[in-house]
Amino acid sequence: MGMLLKPLQKWVWRDPARRGLRLLNFAEVEADSGRHMVRAAELTGDPRLRQLYLRHASDEGRHAQMFRQRGIELVHAHPRGDLGIPDSNWLAPGERGLDELDVAGSRDGPLLAFLHLSERDAARDFAIYREAVGRDRRTRAVFERVLRDEEHHMNYTREELARVSPEAQGRLLWAARLNRVWKAYLRFAVAFAGLIGSVVFTFQYFILLPPFAWICRRAASREPEGWMLLAEDRPRELGGQY
Repeated sequence: MGMLLKPLQKWVWRDPARRGLRLLNFAEVEADSGRHMVRAAELTGDPRLRQLYLRHASDEGRHAQMFRQRGIELVHAHPRGDLGIPDSNWLAPGERGLDELDVAGSRDGPLLAFLHLSERDAARDFAIYREAVGRDRRTRAVFERVLRDEEHHMNYTREELARVSPEAQGRLLWAARLNRVWKAYLRFAVAFAGLIGSVVFTFQYFILLPPFAWICRRAASREPEGWMLLAEDRPRELGGQY
């Protein structure tokens, strides 16, 4: 998906203020991933994996700090930037994966397979973003540093998967791929449903609402203005005090 959208990345990252907001969004994703890795370290019974997971969590926390710092710098430096455009984070989602995984309900094998694919995709996407930011050297430096860590995460998860589940590693990788495809379909379905809803509401507002407004105005023009006196001998249907 990232490769298909590669021609659009320069547009996505063109505005500095918008770029800063995306980096702040990346910071939230990385911080959340770090919390998931700490939880994975608590649940695993493998001492080697526990050490690797904690190092992974530390890396994610550092990434969150780097993205947050650079994002704040860009937003403060360009307060009049283009911040009012429709959300297009789906074009540059950052590191996605751990937000879709139930860490507490996963064993080491499925977790490592899912992590490997997630880190592989994140490394590919960050390499694209690094080129898309153009002459922004400081943002490029942030992506380069994060990219090195993502490549390390991609490699260690593959090696540990082969160690933990040598016979089932292929099946686990395919299961993780299918799960990610399903999640991607759900994200697309939600986005597409939102788009269809916007089109339908726009159609109703500009096509169906004007005739009703015209009918209401025409009916209102036939009504007499001001108070209308009622005859004294008008029968009263209610027998109450008023």
